[in-house]
Amino acid sequence: MKANEIKKGAAIEVDGQTILVKQLQVQSPSSRSGSTLYKVRGQNVVSRQKFERSFKGDEAVNSVDLIRRPVQLLYKDGDGVTFMDSESYEQYILSEDSIEEELKYIAEGLEGMLALITDEVILGIELPTTVVLEITECAPGMKGASASARTKPATLSTGLVVQVPEYLEVGEVIKVNTDSADYISRA
Repeated sequence: MKANEIKKGAAIEVDGQTILVKQLQVQSPSSRSGSTLYKVRGQNVVSRQKFERSFKGDEAVNSVDLIRRPVQLLYKDGDGVTFMDSESYEQYILSEDSIEEELKYIAEGLEGMLALITDEVILGIELPTTVVLEITECAPGMKGASASARTKPATLSTGLVVQVPEYLEVGEVIKVNTDSADYISRA
C-alpha cells in the first residue's frame, strides 16, 4: 500500500515494528516540485512507545491486517481496562496508558466501540465518530445568551473538557466529536 492510502485506525509495519495509526496529517507541498507529505502519529503496539514519521505520498508502506470486533467496557481496575466482545463474550484487557486518549470519551454503556485485533492480540480501541456525555461542571448558563459563537469550558462525566455554548448548564447531555473533541449539539 502507498502512504497516501494510510487511514486513522490502520496498522502499518515500519522497520519491523507494528504501528497503530492514531493521527494523520497531510502537508501539501510549498513548491511545484515538492511532494505531499503524510505525517503519521501512532503507537508501537508492543512497546507502547509513541511513533511519529512523515512519508511521501507514493512511498510504499506495509499494512498489517486488523480484525475489528464490537466491544463494550466492562470495568477499570488496577490491571487496566477490561472490554468484552459483544458477540463472543471474550474479554480483552488494555493498560490505561495505551488508551489514555480514548478513555476521555468512554462512558458506561457506550455503544459502537471496536477492538482492533491482530494475531489474537488487542492493539487498541476505535471509538464511534460521536459520543454522548453529560456536563458535570461549568459556569452557570446565561439567560440572555444568544446563539452567538461565545463559548465556555465544560467538564464532562469522563473528565474531558470541551468548549460549549454559554447557554448550556450542568446536567445537560451533549454530543461530542471523538476526532476533534468539539461540541456538536445537545443529545
